[in-house]
Order: sequence, then structure tokens, then C-alpha cells
Amino acid sequence: MKKFIYASILTVAAMGVSDSFAQRVDLRSGDVSVLSGQKTVNIEYDYSSFGVGKFATEQEYLDKKSAEYNNKEAGKGDTWKKAWVEDRKARFEPKFEELFNKGLGEKGLQAIQARPDAAYTLIVRTKFIEPGFNVGVMRKNAYVDYEVDLVESANKSAKVAEITMRNVPGGQFGGFDFDTGVRIAESYAKAGKSLAAFLDKKLK
Repeated sequence: MKKFIYASILTVAAMGVSDSFAQRVDLRSGDVSVLSGQKTVNIEYDYSSFGVGKFATEQEYLDKKSAEYNNKEAGKGDTWKKAWVEDRKARFEPKFEELFNKGLGEKGLQAIQARPDAAYTLIVRTKFIEPGFNVGVMRKNAYVDYEVDLVESANKSAKVAEITMRNVPGGQFGGFDFDTGVRIAESYAKAGKSLAAFLDKKLK
């Protein structure tokens, strides 16, 4: 019984540590008001450079984890690595856009991929991922750091605004997020929702 109570305390603490950092949206530079009156904004995602947990680069993390899984079961690590990358299109990006578009529904602004005709583009850069864990009696939320650039679609070197979001937590209520991709996807959902709420206050 004591072990169960202790494990429960650790579980709550692990969730609290991650969620205690509110997903703050900071406008580092520029002005987002150019999106006022726009119906669509092109959206792109950049995963080219980010750390994962204690690893400085994603590649180091993938090499380590896939090797561990392959040592336990031939081919398991390769399958895991493939799923890690595929989650971006299958889970992360749809979650981000769903909550972003829902949050800006009243403003009539929608983020849509592959819309070069849109005057502006949002580039969502993943800068750090803490995958978290869930082993039943203990769990820790994922969290992700993002940088978002608002640029002119016709000239993407022309940065209109730069936004950061740090420590955006990801986890499912009830603790059924045993899969890493599920936890991380929830961070993207929260990031989309938070960015939409931020823009909603800024746009007329």
C-alpha cells in the first residue's frame, strides 16, 4: 500500500512538473497584425534541428533508442524509428492545425499546408522534445519547445514576426498515453490552441 501511495505521489509530481510551466507564447519580434483580414495562411513545419531529452540531436536519440529496441527484438527498433518520423504527418501536424483552426474560426483565418497563394506563411520549428514516459504506476508528460516564424510567402527570408512557445506539455488525461507519439501529439495540439488564442487577441 505504501509503495502504491508513493508511486501515485510520484505520478502526480511528474505531471505537475511538466504542466506547471504554462505554455507561454512570446512575441520575440515583429508584428502579427498583417494577418488581420486574411482568410488563409500557409503553414510549414521544420524538424531540421532539435534536441530530444538528454540528447543534443534527434539523430543521437534515434540511434540510441533504435539500437536498444533492435537488441531486444530484431527489427523492432527500425519499426519504432519509422513510426517516430511518420508521426509528424500522421499525428503532430493534424493536431496542431485542428486546434489552431478551431481557435481562429471566428476570425475566419485558417492555416493550410501547401497554399503558396496565401500572402503569409507560418513556419513552425520544433526546437526541443522531452518525450516523457508512462510505465503504468509512474508517468511524465512530454513537452516541446517551438519557434514560429511568420514570413512573406513570396519571400520567406522576409520575416514579419518571430514567436516562441516553451515547455508546451503533452499528455492525455487518465494516463492512457503509453505511446510516445500520443503524448507528443498532445503538445502539438496545445501549441496550436495556444498560438490561436494569442493571435485571436492580436487580430482585429
